[in-house]
Amino acid sequence: MAYESGIFREMITAVEAKDRPQLDWFRSFGDTFRTITMNVHAYRKGLEFGFAEISFDKYGWFSRPAFLETEELSFGDKSRYGNHSLIYLGRGANHTWTYGMNYSFGVAGGCYGLSVYGKQFSTRQEALTVALNELKTIMTKKSAAPTPPTTNNR
Repeated sequence: MAYESGIFREMITAVEAKDRPQLDWFRSFGDTFRTITMNVHAYRKGLEFGFAEISFDKYGWFSRPAFLETEELSFGDKSRYGNHSLIYLGRGANHTWTYGMNYSFGVAGGCYGLSVYGKQFSTRQEALTVALNELKTIMTKKSAAPTPPTTNNR
């Protein structure tokens, strides 16, 4: 991952400078390089949304922050499985917005949830507009895909 080399450089700088407080801070994020780098990265991504709490789950991974003012918008027939798509909106503690999405074509689809790794927007409306445009693009591409032949006749 691109972020790993930067975090490794920070740790090496702290080792070379014998910066005990900084080394202890890194160590507080895990007991392996992989755990430390992934947890530090998750923490820093959370800061971009104003989430500053440092906590870990029972397996030692950084706890996912809870977005504020979350909203779920449904498109399609929600009473039938696979016949609808969802957009999730959420706001960080610093009023930065993001979105997640669950899209379905009936027998196929995809999804990603609200996350500190998502795109960032200054307003709810901005996040919603981009999410709607993305959903429209996904659905349009899928519906515009050529239909394969159904017989072997040539």
